[in-house]
Amino acid sequence: MQFDNLIPALIVSIIKTISSTKGGLIMLRSRKLCLILAVVLAFALLTACAPLSKRPADRGGYAAYPTVMVQADQDLQAARAAGKDRECPDEFNAAKATVDKSFEVYMTCRDEDAIALAKKAIDMIKALCPQKYVAPPPPPPPAKEPVVLKDINFDFDKATLTNAAIGILRSNIKVLKANPGVAVRIEGHTCAHGADDYNMRLGDRRAGAVKEFMVKEGKISESRMSTISYGETRLLMPETPTPKNKDSKEAKANRRVHFEVVGQ
Repeated sequence: MQFDNLIPALIVSIIKTISSTKGGLIMLRSRKLCLILAVVLAFALLTACAPLSKRPADRGGYAAYPTVMVQADQDLQAARAAGKDRECPDEFNAAKATVDKSFEVYMTCRDEDAIALAKKAIDMIKALCPQKYVAPPPPPPPAKEPVVLKDINFDFDKATLTNAAIGILRSNIKVLKANPGVAVRIEGHTCAHGADDYNMRLGDRRAGAVKEFMVKEGKISESRMSTISYGETRLLMPETPTPKNKDSKEAKANRRVHFEVVGQ
């Protein structure tokens, strides 16, 4: 409710009522009526500079206060209802104290000071409990690329490392040194030529030759490597063993050592 236009309208209404009443001029001169008009005019002068609103229900004193003070009180109650008195009690209590001070100062007829305090309180209430910046979680570390070690191949019925095989093993050594937590199983394989038990022993010699090279040449710890022979039981490519095809591409592919990563 706005009161800035209420007082002048009230004065005009009183004068019109008196003028339409029999003997109005006599009543106008009466002391009682003059006193009433004087009080009304004085109140109008005191409140002419600031719009008024009905006082808050929890405030005593005058029936109306400057609108900015009423607004400050309403904002404070809204902040309390939003739980800001619990979320940031120190800041809320400081704003409340400023609102209370505004009403106290107004009661001492220091209107400008009271209004200034109310405006300050509104700003304080608006700034209550700012949202704290929460940094987003760091991105997950990139997934480790799987460690891949290349196979090597052997000549027919041999466990001797070829020059090509040595070059591949040196490359594998670099990979293992770059990944010290990796453990491998060295698997010896043969082609389908020969007896099964002979090929099992040949596969074991091939795996052993590779491990020995990795330890001596690459200084890779023996504890990171184990060996096993599969002989001809796990052919990489199907082959039919005949005297003519012992150097076929299938047979050559099967004569190998394979590295299986077993720990990373």
